[in-house]
Amino acid sequence: MRFFVTGEQNRQVVLSTVVLLFLGYIFLLWLSNGLMYFHKMGLTAQSVIDYYLGSEARFTQPVSYQTLLEVSHFHLFAMGMLVLTLTHLLLFTPLAMGPKIWLTGLTFFSALADEGAGWLVRFVHPHFAYFKIASFLLLEASLLALLIFNGIALIMQRRRAQNQGRSD
Repeated sequence: MRFFVTGEQNRQVVLSTVVLLFLGYIFLLWLSNGLMYFHKMGLTAQSVIDYYLGSEARFTQPVSYQTLLEVSHFHLFAMGMLVLTLTHLLLFTPLAMGPKIWLTGLTFFSALADEGAGWLVRFVHPHFAYFKIASFLLLEASLLALLIFNGIALIMQRRRAQNQGRSD
């Protein structure tokens, strides 16, 4: 992360390429996250309820406490690290501080909400299915915004560095 603060990314094409490749990798993670969600359920409350509480019509069982716990255990760490990394990179973009703070808070909130919503549907009330859908969509939108802002900022910095190199 040091190269963002010191401006070394202008001189270190390889390092900025690694960050761009990381953003591309995270885009694939973002895409697969959406595909996995839609493989299990849709954007209707009933599909979310059927997934978490089971469906007699589809012969599916409710998601167990242990399954939710195992998924949450992994997701809380992995999503925390992902959101921390992407929002940390965002701090060094030319975006105004207000939108940076809002997007950072929104992303952390939506990641926690998305994780907690399944628990709420399963163990509190089925109407939390609407919260699950909203938190999933908010998480996907905020992660995509982070990818776009970070990617554009890095590409713009690379172009400025190339233009400065030509003028030197």
